[in-house]
Amino acid sequence: MTTDYKVTELFCIIDEFCKHFDAKNAGNLLEDNSGVKRRRRQASLSDSEIMTILVLFHTHRFRDLKSFYLGYICQHMRGDFPYQLSYNRFVERQAQVALHLLLFLQTCALGKCSGISIIDSTPLASCHIKRERQHRTMRGWAAKGKCTMGWFYGFKLHLVINDKGEIIQWKLTPGNVDDREPLKDKRFTERLFGKLFADRGY
Repeated sequence: MTTDYKVTELFCIIDEFCKHFDAKNAGNLLEDNSGVKRRRRQASLSDSEIMTILVLFHTHRFRDLKSFYLGYICQHMRGDFPYQLSYNRFVERQAQVALHLLLFLQTCALGKCSGISIIDSTPLASCHIKRERQHRTMRGWAAKGKCTMGWFYGFKLHLVINDKGEIIQWKLTPGNVDDREPLKDKRFTERLFGKLFADRGY
C-alpha cells in the first residue's frame, strides 16, 4: 500500500519535472494557426496529478485503469486529489500528458547499471490475433509476431533491468522484430557494462 508520504513525494518529483519541461519549451512550441479559438483556462486536475495517478496505477494490482480510477482514486484518495474528473475526461487528459510521462520515465525514473543486467521482451497485444485484419487503431505501427505464448498482433517491449529489479533501458518495437535487434542499437546499449544475461532467444 502506498502511503500519503510516498504519494506526496512522487507528486513533488513529477511536478518539478513538469515545471522545468514547460519552462524549457515555452518559446519552442509551434503556434496554432488554424484560427479556432481555444480556451486556455487552468484545468481542475493538473498534468502533474494525472501523471502521478498513472504512475500509481502501475504500482497497484488493478487489472484496468477504470477500476483503479473510479474504485480507488475517487473513493479512497479524495484527500490527495480533491478536484477529480469524470473517467471519460480523465482518459482525454491522459492522452495529453503522454509525452510528458514518456520523457519523465526516460530521464528521471531509470535505474543505473551495476554491472549485472538482465534483458527480456514481453508482447503487448493490440487486439486478438484473429482480428488483426480488422484492427485500425495501430495499423501501420503494430505487426504480427510470435513469442513463447504463441502468435500475437501488436508490439514488443524490450526491458533491461539491473540486479535490484530497476529498469535501466527499454525499447518498444513492432511485434515482428527479432529480440536481438535492439542490442545492435548503440543508443540502447550505451548505458550497459559488465555482464548481460538473457534467455536462449537472445
